[in-house]
Amino acid sequence: MKRIGVMLVGILGHLSSVVLTGALLLKKGIFPPTGMVTARHEFNGLDLADPKDLVFGGWDIRSGDPAEKAREFLVDTLLVNAGDHAAIQDELKAVGEYVYPGTHMNCGRAITALADGPHRQPHVPAYEILETLRANIRDFLSRSGADGVVVVNLGSTEPVLTLSAEHHLTPDAVLRCVTDDRQEFLRAGTLYSLASILENCAYINFTASNSALIPGIVKLAEDKRAPVMGNDGKTGETLVKSALSSMFPSRNLEVLSWEGFNILGNMDGKVLDDPDNKESKINSKDAVLPHILGYSPHSTVHIDYVPSLGDQKTAWDFIHFKGFLGTRMSLQFIWQGFDSMLAAPLVLDLIRLAEFARRKGEYGLMPHLASFFKAPLGVEEHRLHEQFRLLSDYVSSRAGGE
Repeated sequence: MKRIGVMLVGILGHLSSVVLTGALLLKKGIFPPTGMVTARHEFNGLDLADPKDLVFGGWDIRSGDPAEKAREFLVDTLLVNAGDHAAIQDELKAVGEYVYPGTHMNCGRAITALADGPHRQPHVPAYEILETLRANIRDFLSRSGADGVVVVNLGSTEPVLTLSAEHHLTPDAVLRCVTDDRQEFLRAGTLYSLASILENCAYINFTASNSALIPGIVKLAEDKRAPVMGNDGKTGETLVKSALSSMFPSRNLEVLSWEGFNILGNMDGKVLDDPDNKESKINSKDAVLPHILGYSPHSTVHIDYVPSLGDQKTAWDFIHFKGFLGTRMSLQFIWQGFDSMLAAPLVLDLIRLAEFARRKGEYGLMPHLASFFKAPLGVEEHRLHEQFRLLSDYVSSRAGGE
């Protein structure tokens, strides 16, 4: 039986818990794949990995057991019933064999505070961390019997990394920062992506952290023939924004302002309560409108942490626009959902598509995956229907083994 290795950064987090639980419940046929794009009929012509083929491992900066974390998050909050969790408890416990200590190097106070006792790192040189991560991938491959690995970064959003042409434009420059232990030019996300590419893995950055796929690393992926893509999974407010905003230019209406207010209460919300980490997310969410409208209306994104909401997220958007004879009008929408439940099926989609690309010898950025991201690398198109066309065209060209 084919075994596809998947290593998740942040494997004990809420989103990873849903990814693991969802994949195992799909494997047992307990739930249908609602929410998975690759479950649509047009993907039937691709030889995509089945959830039953996936074997999971990963890293975290906290101690814990994947089965217990999934129970705490999903069963205790009544998102999944105890019987369904019990049906996959043994498989979840088995994932614990492949959980490795992660790194929070240069990730700021909000993420460092999440690390518990044994995972709180003194200063460890960047080159040692990188070699440890690479060794973890090799160990996972060897012990799991996987035929290859897809790494997906589901860690907390890091503070923005200021890019320097001197240190980030070429693979040699990035690797020199590691060998010289220039940690001010690196973050944990940089090391995870470097380790993945150097070990010939496909790599997906589902976070808003810009450190993960800096230009030198994208070039390294091309040189090493590794498929990569990011940044920042598009699951909620920005998904609606990328679909709705193209309506205004198509009717020649002028958007005057677009204000977004987001409240959430999970670990993501707690980390984003720190201004340094919040900046990364806001930069990602703010990129959509100017690309679609062709100009920049007044637009502010607010993100506030409300602990009682747990994984629930509410976004309220107010759009002020001008029409015929200068008439000013408005539109509002409210998006309410469970953050991890919206994101998890997309992560499974990305795992399947990245593994397919790796198996077919594709490498570098995967622009056909733009519709999955708020800030897709290498793609200027932000209208959702046009981004999805990129994916549809890709599927059509690959169906039947072409």
